Amino acid sequence: MHDQNFKNLILDYPVQALEFFAGKEAGSDLSEARIVPVRQEQLMDRLGDRFRELDTPLLVEWSDGRREAILFVVEEETKTSQFSIYRLAHYCLDLAELMGTDRVVPVVIFLRTGNQRSYLRLGSDSCAYMEFRYLMCKLKSLPSVRYYDSDNIVRG
Repeated sequence: MHDQNFKNLILDYPVQALEFFAGKEAGSDLSEARIVPVRQEQLMDRLGDRFRELDTPLLVEWSDGRREAILFVVEEETKTSQFSIYRLAHYCLDLAELMGTDRVVPVVIFLRTGNQRSYLRLGSDSCAYMEFRYLMCKLKSLPSVRYYDSDNIVRG
């Protein structure tokens, strides 16, 4: 139930959601951008492969070209213990390839407290061949008093 509520909140208020969950990366000019939900179901290489569905991928585009389009992969995790940084990295890589972009910002919203891996480094002692991190929002850890007077419906 939480998952669907978050999807609806983000889809109904994408500007406010991105400002709250990915403020630095989203920038201050989102109200002038076009925000388009992207296909949630990822393509399968073969029929019968494991089905994967993203929560809320959003493509942000500026028609005047002031910024290059950017893809936000917003995932909500109700059960922190079930989060997998490997799965998230896989989602982001697949979506980047599908959309033909390297401009991807993964965002994870955790509803509960808990420990989760926030950084992935693949490589050897001498070299990192792939590094991956994501923006993290731990809702339960945020001091609610900070948002009492917010005009952002997602924060309020």
